[in-house]
Amino acid sequence: MRGVGTVLALVVLATVVATFAQRRRIPAPSLLVVAGLAVALLPGTPQIEISPEIIGLVVLPPLLYASAEDMPWRELRAVWKPVGILAIGLVLASAAAVAAVAAAVTPLSWQMALVLGAVLASTDPVAVTALGRRLALPPKVQVLVQAESLFNDATSLVLVRVAAGIAVASAAANWGAAGGQFLLLAGGGTVIGGAVAGVVTLIRRRTEEPVLETVISLVTPYAAYLLAEVAHTSGVTSCVVAGVVLGGRGDRLTNARIRLQLHAVYGTVVFLLESVVFSLIGLALPAQVRALADGDRAWPLYALAVAVTLVAVRLLWLAPLSAVVQREGGVGRLNWRVPVVLTWAGTRGVMPLAAALSIPEMTKSGSPLTDRPLVLVLTTSVVVVTLVVQGFTLAPVVRRSGIALEPAHTEREEIEARSRLAHAGLARLEELAELEAVPDVVLDRLRRALNARLEDARDRLAESDGTAAATESADLVYRQLRRDLITVETEELQRLYDGHRISDTTRRRLQRSLDLEEARLSDS
Repeated sequence: MRGVGTVLALVVLATVVATFAQRRRIPAPSLLVVAGLAVALLPGTPQIEISPEIIGLVVLPPLLYASAEDMPWRELRAVWKPVGILAIGLVLASAAAVAAVAAAVTPLSWQMALVLGAVLASTDPVAVTALGRRLALPPKVQVLVQAESLFNDATSLVLVRVAAGIAVASAAANWGAAGGQFLLLAGGGTVIGGAVAGVVTLIRRRTEEPVLETVISLVTPYAAYLLAEVAHTSGVTSCVVAGVVLGGRGDRLTNARIRLQLHAVYGTVVFLLESVVFSLIGLALPAQVRALADGDRAWPLYALAVAVTLVAVRLLWLAPLSAVVQREGGVGRLNWRVPVVLTWAGTRGVMPLAAALSIPEMTKSGSPLTDRPLVLVLTTSVVVVTLVVQGFTLAPVVRRSGIALEPAHTEREEIEARSRLAHAGLARLEELAELEAVPDVVLDRLRRALNARLEDARDRLAESDGTAAATESADLVYRQLRRDLITVETEELQRLYDGHRISDTTRRRLQRSLDLEEARLSDS
């Protein structure tokens, strides 16, 4: 019962802190880590040990899936080359640099220094996505940061397995076998994730029951993750691939009511899991420090050296890559702001902690793996440093860089898109009027509503105050015709997105607006 009470208290604490952070526009992951650390230092706080099985099987799949679902296909196709370079090249460079620094300045053996480098080599998709929600980054920059964090885990996990095998067996590294293992993990995870997405697509296209749709959506990430792990491939990659594929088809698999319900349910699940997991990171550090040997008390200096190394390597890697990309894009004067923002956005989080917890406690000879506690402390402390320092300062860095989209730009894009949707609706309405298949009173009501929307868009574009018309359905004919116009507007919205006229953020916002109106028509 005490364990259940502790978990419930943690959920309540995390929810309160996360809600406060959202209302005060403070990065929730950073504040949750600080709150967890503060609570752990209070006298009488029970010691909480994080289970790698709980993190891997319960927490990670839905969070990874939710992050991948938000990934727009269009922007992902545009940045796949730099994402591939970062997901493999930067991970290897980061692991090597951290291993070299850790072997030089810490008591870790070279084998365990390599383990530490592999654990911390990749950025964290959960942390990056949670922090990125507050920023108005250009679409390609946002997708580059998020996609890198999603796809670099396969490389990092292979390195962790190879490095842990070296440390446990005290054997030399077999890099040829490591390459084959990478292909098995990444390739197998991709195939299984794609297969799960295909099966789920077939099921959801034949299902219109909201409860069943919700259950399928919640089970999908766990199915993708567990099937891949059972097949000894990458559950992380499988979950990410399933999320990316289904996220690109989500609007065509369900109706408006189900989409709204899924959005609400998944939003709640992600909010609770993120809140709890970031609190756990702060709560775990004091207990891990207490488990250290007396000779490891300089761990704060070690952690600082490792954190600085990660930032430096990332900047040194991103600066020339950004210069090449900008030169190929025909940019005259190179922009240093983009690599700086990309560097500072590369936080660590849940994935490195889960990888560190998976390190075996015993060697093959049966003796304890003595350096494991220090690796855990350094991993957790580097995660805390990146989430707190980079998390709290990322928004100011983005503002100072000048690359963030101005609110006026985003608002204008949305207003212009709304105007185009209204024009598409009016064009469809005139077609129906020519057929004389709809009562004039209904046509007039719909025409007035759409014209009111156009007037509102014109007024807002002219920086005047506009009032959107709000109409209520009076009869079945009106509701049916309005649904027909919503279908036309949805198709126009997709054409605007496919034609690169609007961003994915604007498309999702307007699609949700259309879904809400369609759901209201169904309820009336």
